[in-house]
Amino acid sequence: MMIYLNGDYIEEADAVISPFDHGFLYGVGLFETFPIHGEQPFLLTKHLDRLRASLKDLAINWAHTEESIREILDNLLRLNGLEDAYVRLNVSGGAAPVGLPAEGYASPTTIIFMKPLASQIPVPEKSGVILDTPRNTPEGPYRMKSHHFLNNILAKAEIGPKTEIEGIFLTQDGFLAEGIVSNLFFARDGILHTPDLGTGILNGITRQYLLKRANEAGIPCVEGFFTASDLLAADEAFVTNSIFGIASLKSVEGHAYHSREIAKRLIKFLP
Repeated sequence: MMIYLNGDYIEEADAVISPFDHGFLYGVGLFETFPIHGEQPFLLTKHLDRLRASLKDLAINWAHTEESIREILDNLLRLNGLEDAYVRLNVSGGAAPVGLPAEGYASPTTIIFMKPLASQIPVPEKSGVILDTPRNTPEGPYRMKSHHFLNNILAKAEIGPKTEIEGIFLTQDGFLAEGIVSNLFFARDGILHTPDLGTGILNGITRQYLLKRANEAGIPCVEGFFTASDLLAADEAFVTNSIFGIASLKSVEGHAYHSREIAKRLIKFLP
């Protein structure tokens, strides 16, 4: 696989970063994952807007424009012989003196790689499990899509390797939060519900997009603080992320969901 690293296109086996990169030493880094369908990145502008906002908060001076990122993606598609791809864009603080910085980062490390995008059947299904591992609180005032992933890794270890199972976090206070790699939605009596950002969840790009589309489609939606009991009393539940789009939950903790109505309505807005 050919990847992009700080201006160069190289084989993945040849990619190296400094041992003093603060993304490695201290986890000072952010990433975005998104799909490309037919050589067209989906919601790229939104992903880059979120990335830039968090980079600014971390005082990482990143010079790439949307135009330059699109050019890199086009080159990687060509070099890897792909039309549809899973993309991960990573930006870390870059090499810097050992010790916590006080003035930010002027020379970040940028790595972009892609792999073939797995085909999705219409409205794929997963089973949900309420995790014992609680969702940690964000490191700052909101949750960034950062390299701090130990909470997610511990949760994944709890449920095991099966991709058809999604673990569902609760906050320390017992409110529904999000999946290990997804945002959570559920519906009851035709009303869509999703945890409020105040629970400390990631404001997923697909989450934002589908909330907007649901509103345009006349589907009432409530963002709030909900419990596992609310989820288990629902008629329908599904999880979302930028790669698989929407995956219906066929059950959570043995409670089966028989409706897929809203998921089927919303999936029509995805590529």
